[in-house]
Amino acid sequence: MEWHSQSVESVVETLDTDLAGLSNETVATRLQEHGPNELRKRDRVSPLVLFASQFRDALVYLLVLAALLSLAVGFLPGEDPGYVDAALIVAILLANGVFGFVQDYRAERSLEALQSLSTPTATVRRDGRTVDVPATDVVPGDLLLLEAGDAIPADARLVDVTTLETDESALTGESASVVKEIGVLDEATPLAERRNLLFMNTAVVRGRGQAIVVETGMDTEVGAIATQLEEAEDRETPFQREVDSLGKRLGAGVVVLIVLIALTQLVVTQTPPTLVVLVAITLAVAAVPEGLPAVVTLTLALGSQRLLARDALVRSLPVVESLGSVDTIVTDKTGTLTESRMVVSRVLAGGVVADLSDGEVAPEETVTPRIVARGETMLTDGEGAPEHEALRALLVCGALCNNAELDGAETVRGDPTEVALLRAARDAGVEPDGERLREFPFDSERKRMTVVVGHSDGETAAYTKGAPRVVLDRCDRILLDGDVVPLTPERRDAVVATTDAFAGDALRVLGFARREGVTADASVDSTDSADSVERELVFLGLQGMMDPPRPEVEGAIADCRRAGIRVLMATGDNVETAKAVGRQLGFDATTAVTGADIDDATDEELTDLVESAEIFARVDPSHKVAVLQALQSTGRTVAMTGDGVNDAPALRNADVGVSMGVRGTQVAQQASDMVLRDDNFATIRDAVAEGRGIFDNIRKFVNFLLSANAGEVLVVFVGVLLGAFYFPDVFGDGAEALVLTPAMILWMNLVTDGLPALALGVDPKTADVMARPPRSRDTPVIDGQMVGSVLGTGVLMTVVGLALFFTTLDVTDELALAQTLLFTFLVVAELTRAYLVRRHYGLTVGSNPWLLVAVLASFGLQLVVLYSPLSAVFHVVALSLSAWGSLAVAVAVFVLSSVVLSAGIDRVAPATPS
Repeated sequence: MEWHSQSVESVVETLDTDLAGLSNETVATRLQEHGPNELRKRDRVSPLVLFASQFRDALVYLLVLAALLSLAVGFLPGEDPGYVDAALIVAILLANGVFGFVQDYRAERSLEALQSLSTPTATVRRDGRTVDVPATDVVPGDLLLLEAGDAIPADARLVDVTTLETDESALTGESASVVKEIGVLDEATPLAERRNLLFMNTAVVRGRGQAIVVETGMDTEVGAIATQLEEAEDRETPFQREVDSLGKRLGAGVVVLIVLIALTQLVVTQTPPTLVVLVAITLAVAAVPEGLPAVVTLTLALGSQRLLARDALVRSLPVVESLGSVDTIVTDKTGTLTESRMVVSRVLAGGVVADLSDGEVAPEETVTPRIVARGETMLTDGEGAPEHEALRALLVCGALCNNAELDGAETVRGDPTEVALLRAARDAGVEPDGERLREFPFDSERKRMTVVVGHSDGETAAYTKGAPRVVLDRCDRILLDGDVVPLTPERRDAVVATTDAFAGDALRVLGFARREGVTADASVDSTDSADSVERELVFLGLQGMMDPPRPEVEGAIADCRRAGIRVLMATGDNVETAKAVGRQLGFDATTAVTGADIDDATDEELTDLVESAEIFARVDPSHKVAVLQALQSTGRTVAMTGDGVNDAPALRNADVGVSMGVRGTQVAQQASDMVLRDDNFATIRDAVAEGRGIFDNIRKFVNFLLSANAGEVLVVFVGVLLGAFYFPDVFGDGAEALVLTPAMILWMNLVTDGLPALALGVDPKTADVMARPPRSRDTPVIDGQMVGSVLGTGVLMTVVGLALFFTTLDVTDELALAQTLLFTFLVVAELTRAYLVRRHYGLTVGSNPWLLVAVLASFGLQLVVLYSPLSAVFHVVALSLSAWGSLAVAVAVFVLSSVVLSAGIDRVAPATPS
């Protein structure tokens, strides 16, 4: 129901309740009917299911096939089952699963710890008595009793208020506290303006009130958002789609390879069928990069750990890379771009406009020239107190006419506006003394508050704050030039003009005044009215407040834009506030799109709006989702940041959802892919840079692994064909017909290639990682450039390696020596290839010490195979110095040829923004 358009009497009748509260029997019945007052929680994923999910992609299925093929070789005549080969592949699969499982499990448990909060309670009236009950036991019809500091447990219709204000930023995005009232509103009133309703997951910051609960649990506004999340489909990240596509393409390539090789051997060389099957299966196993899943997973896991060290908790490994492909960030304002706290940023005191945000005083000569015409510097003296008496008097008034509590830098209680006034006085070194004798509280009709204070010197004074024009109407003098002078019409107009200038910059402006010499009768147990005290006041000045931008955000946004990433603001705040904050952060604030504009726009018009505007104000959850879908329809990869309940649907539907860990609600965190533990937008910039660096590294080691596999496949295939023509006596029907044995191929794939590939995964980011535009979401890991690089490298390895092999065989007639030289050449060539794939990224040899260690370790393992009893297992011989000389010449030819032929194709060209 549209409860805001119902009268109190109608609500009472509809819910069959009264202002004395429900009976316990009625509560029990309604609790059974409506269920507990809580949001449905997502089922906890069991560790077994989480572990099994690590094996659901095409590349893993391909490796399982490779393991089965290794075993299948043993069923051929004269061959043994490849138990060792199959066991190694399975071991890699398990290692890959463990890497991913540990990261995902730790992320889920870390999020649970982040969200572990005590169960809130609610104060209600039941059976005519006031009692505290668990919030989960609140039912429709309950009468809530609320005061400052209370969390609101359910949606409720107000029936009584006393200066009640609530913080609804988590639900609506409204940064300022909302003044509540009990009147009936129009049915079309938007959510952010329903001032006669209270909402679940918001809080009272000032005053007190009573309200009848109208909706609980999933029927609340927060519950409606949670329902949208449940209905949203799980989505794959761009990188998950790429890896799956890579596995499918490799699988198709393996099938084509087997068929091609089999037909060639049967038709061209008339090879016996048994040998054809052996060669085809062996080459198919060689073509599969067994270490690729483990290297990808470990690279992402290490990237997630680097992000965690920077306070970014990644909930799913592929998201680390996906951040690198983001080309648009849609960010909430309150708490994400701003500090989510009110701060006094500008004051008018003694005729001077002072900018308190940076500790300096800036004369505003173009505004109110009658008063603001001088540039006196309001600095602090050695004891930290302002020298300027007018500024001190203004801050004293703000601190005394105040019901907030401030204990230290962070512990606060009370209305955010009053907390800001206390902080401004404290930061200026102002510590007013005095005992409050009487208070005339603020309400929506008076629009002002006054306190009477007795000071230690025996003097009594009244201090007033409120709407500037209301306070001015009570004043007949003004503090100016250190003296109290008449408040002439010209001076009054100047103050009003300054007020309008402050408001034009989206500041929340309050006026301040005092009256000295208030009599004791007017302050202690007096029946005098507020009107008798709030008269003949001296106007002290203005204090303008705002939720300030985080200091590091402007630079982070600028970095994102230099990287070709659009940054858009979507907030529930009003248009002027959004524009003011946007201007400070470098947004184009000339135009702003509102939620009403989105409602009225067609799909085509909305697409035009999201491509032209940077600020979206007064938007609700459905508007944010509409903006995201419009952006995604144009091919953009969109990240959504936010912390409120209202952000959750957009977080869930975005390509990458980023929530806040400190100010973020549980609903938002559950809907996101990454949680910022420091709520810092700058961390998103770092995450994007990390993601881009990871994509570069993935391209490097995919290029490296596929180049090695392509070389091995071509060497064996072409070697068998050439051997059948030129050395028919050597390449007969026996196992020696292969220029490389299956054991040699598996050694290179799993050990020699594996360690360098892992090391490439931790290569440092390039200096220009945030200076190039984002890659298109359609850009695959393996593109045309990489295909050319892989095939070119494979051909070079084949030409140089087989030249070495057949020359040695022709001169020495020793097959074992020729095989050993070819085997070792490929190992060394692949190790040098690890450096060749990174040379175009501007990285030096010493920039990655882990790669150097991996290359030396792999080469050392190769020496162990050559000069230890393992040589019998691999059917190799120890190489002499002369053999090493021939090998060195072959490697030099390969490296020089690679440098010449691969120039410009080993590095991905900057992608055109999608």
